[in-house]
Amino acid sequence: MQRFTEFDFGVSWVTGFFHQDWGHDGPTAAAVVAKNLDDVDDEYVLAVRRDAQTLHDGLPSETLEVLWDAGADYMPRFEPITGAQWTQMVGDLCDARLSAKADVRPLAGADVEDGAAQLDAIVAEIEEARFLEAKVRAALVDCARRCTPELAFRLFLRAMLVAHDRSLTPEQYARLEAIGSALHYGEFVVDSVQYLVRAD
Repeated sequence: MQRFTEFDFGVSWVTGFFHQDWGHDGPTAAAVVAKNLDDVDDEYVLAVRRDAQTLHDGLPSETLEVLWDAGADYMPRFEPITGAQWTQMVGDLCDARLSAKADVRPLAGADVEDGAAQLDAIVAEIEEARFLEAKVRAALVDCARRCTPELAFRLFLRAMLVAHDRSLTPEQYARLEAIGSALHYGEFVVDSVQYLVRAD
């Protein structure tokens, strides 16, 4: 049983749009998201919408802002818009994209796996990642407990890519791989952080 893509997906995928030169992809952050949603299959859009709704319903605005900032290389300032408003807007952009089609099939199978059985393992890995700021670790743990562990794990992987002075031991990476396998991730999801493994 495999997910619809070998790569990242959902809100963690969206955070990757916001690199230093994101402004070349559109005049506003919302325009950048809309442009990318227009260029992908329905499954990507459904996954983003599900994540955005889960985050919006499960976490306060300040925590959402921490998570978006942690996963993006360069996130536009949350002023005057709030983290909750931005997350809702992302979901609304998904709805607008999907409303143009009449035959969108819902996600199923591995694509709706929430990772509940991996909660303790995911929280343990987040708490061990001391290269992340304490507020980021706390937000990720809140996400794991109040949203889904699976979503928190993807956001955790994204935060690793953005954090400074980060590294992983071979043992840490092996545990991340095991979690990714249990979550039915494709080849390139956990693999995105493999280069952080220290060559001791």
